[in-house]
Amino acid sequence: MNIGMKKQTSMTYERALEEVPEALKREGFGVLTRIDLKETLKAKLGVDFRRYMVLGACNPPIAHQALSHELGFGVLIPCNVVVYEGDDGKAVVTAVDPVQTIAASGDATMQGLVKDIRARLARVLEQLK
Repeated sequence: MNIGMKKQTSMTYERALEEVPEALKREGFGVLTRIDLKETLKAKLGVDFRRYMVLGACNPPIAHQALSHELGFGVLIPCNVVVYEGDDGKAVVTAVDPVQTIAASGDATMQGLVKDIRARLARVLEQLK
């Protein structure tokens, strides 16, 4: 299944959790939220799950631009970036693809913004080894 933009890294999970926020920062994003799904699923369901962190990233100028155009875009903020431990012990990083979310709204005036967000997130993934 092709959901988001995915990068298999050679990094450990721990290293990726250090590198990803720094790469996001270089593209103007900050991490607003961190959701530890392994911990949450253990606490709520009593199940064991792989290490899996959801980072809620936000670029304030872009968020302001989108919300100024349409308040409903708030449901798409923050941009989720997930880091999880693959079966080989290496980190996998997946970022939301705004072409699959914002562009799906059909709002033609947002196409430039969508391309900018996608390019920034793609550069984040490119920075990861």
